[in-house]
Amino acid sequence: MRFRSGLCWPVKFFHTNLNKWTSLSAQGHCYAETGKGLPQTVSTVESTESPGMSLYAVASITGHFTETLDEVEVKCSLENNRFTLCECEKGRGIPLKRATFCPFKYLSVAEAAAIPLDVQSRGVDVGVAILLQSANQKVLLTRRTSSLRIFPNVWVPPGGHVELDERLLDAGLRELREETGLKLDPGDVSAQLLGLWESVFPPMLSRGMPQRHHVVTYMLLNTSLTHQQLQASLRPEPAEVSGCLWVDASLVKAIVSAVDGEEGSVTPLEGVAPTISVSEVSPEGVLSESDLPLSVLCNRAPNSGEDVERVSTGTKYALELWLKNLEGQGTRC
Repeated sequence: MRFRSGLCWPVKFFHTNLNKWTSLSAQGHCYAETGKGLPQTVSTVESTESPGMSLYAVASITGHFTETLDEVEVKCSLENNRFTLCECEKGRGIPLKRATFCPFKYLSVAEAAAIPLDVQSRGVDVGVAILLQSANQKVLLTRRTSSLRIFPNVWVPPGGHVELDERLLDAGLRELREETGLKLDPGDVSAQLLGLWESVFPPMLSRGMPQRHHVVTYMLLNTSLTHQQLQASLRPEPAEVSGCLWVDASLVKAIVSAVDGEEGSVTPLEGVAPTISVSEVSPEGVLSESDLPLSVLCNRAPNSGEDVERVSTGTKYALELWLKNLEGQGTRC
């Protein structure tokens, strides 16, 4: 069983005519069964209209910077366990994006007030997800086990919460090691911050009221090892990972063509095989090769009912950023 206890430091806002800062500080949660310590959390401010309500637990962080758009450029930093976002001029920051169907875009005041207090007080967790790029330009995705409460059976990059006193890169390498068994040192990789994603679960109001709110930092790690060399060292944690998959640019283009929130059939791309080889992970952690229909990776997020095996919306966003990076774009960190 997982036990949580938490501390929350105050949030500070700074407004001028030139800059708007949102200081998102740390809220701790202790996990008794792992002893991992306290993950970084975007903390919250108290709503003046509804005392006791955490503003960012029930409001969009992206929406703080824009009233109409779903993507903005920001500057970010993580210092003294405080994750800070700041407005910046176009072309001088990194993208922050939310889904077009982000629940906080459509949440009424009454619905926000009805969110349970434990969800409101939790705040917004800060996470890191690693796009591990091999020397032959393939990226590792993992499938979350069906037993996980949040986004089960969904394909994502390795990642998780940032713990107190960790840098983003250190947190990403730790999560990569814990989930996949791949042990890389900071000196073994070149790191690049691709973008930020505002993640909400459930991902749309038609599937339930928000229960979790995250800002996910997507980091690209380049290695000098091929995906075959990395595959030989994979030792996935079966409690978290049920499958592993290496994707190349052509497969990624097929995946991101299935835009979540849109309707209609997905047109197959020429040159992409109808089945993809994946490594299935047994309950004992043993890997075995299996074929997965491409159509599964091109599934869209359902508007209602049970979720389906698919690539998460945030992961599609990160993969689009990765494709742009292959074309020579990106922001060094």
